[in-house]
Amino acid sequence: MKKQFVKALIGMALMTALTACGASGAAGGSSAAATTQAQTTPEAPAAATEAQTTAEAPAAATQAQTAAEAPAAATQAQTALVVYFSRTGEQYTVGVIEKGNTAIVAEIIAEETGADLFEVLPQEDYYPYTYDALLDVARQEQNDNARPAYQGTVPDLSAYGTVFIGAPVWWGDWPMIMYTFFEENADALAGKTLIPFSTHEGSGLSGFDSKLAGACPDATVGEGLAVRGNDAQNSQDSVRSSVTDWLSGLGF
Repeated sequence: MKKQFVKALIGMALMTALTACGASGAAGGSSAAATTQAQTTPEAPAAATEAQTTAEAPAAATQAQTAAEAPAAATQAQTALVVYFSRTGEQYTVGVIEKGNTAIVAEIIAEETGADLFEVLPQEDYYPYTYDALLDVARQEQNDNARPAYQGTVPDLSAYGTVFIGAPVWWGDWPMIMYTFFEENADALAGKTLIPFSTHEGSGLSGFDSKLAGACPDATVGEGLAVRGNDAQNSQDSVRSSVTDWLSGLGF
């Protein structure tokens, strides 16, 4: 009986020890979980920062793109050229003028865009001073399909992406001297954007755009502008407003 009593006591002691170990293990498990959770919680701001950085990336890219595009816009303005032919003397509805109608418009375009200027001047200036006589000469040149020579050296056209080209309307067409310019420089004008403008007293652009496209088939012809000669002489603020609106529509 004594031996049995001793065995019972040893068994009770073992059970007590196992229960204590189980409780300790449970407590340890809770502690580990709490530690893991505590370590994870501080990482949440890092995830938020990462999300913020991701959201800011497109804005930074857009800002960088805008900064990169700014020099391109400036370059466009700096690489434009205005080519024009103009006449002084007696002109329809405005009398005798000291600066040609087309020259006035050309200078406004250059001022508004920062473009360079090149005036097409006849090598032999046989054009009459009086209006009616000038009409007769212009008609004869057209009938003869003449190609009057011009003087001076054309600027290096490879330096320009856009070329504005203007003249007065003579008998519903470009003056023949302008066709001399087109044909002699057709190769150099290839691939460029050519933008016509005219001065007139009722005939508008008079097909300058389509005729320019025919003379320079490898260039792109943009939307033209027609200005009344009377306005060029007497309403220059209004003309400037028209020119700036037109240029804005062209992206200048």
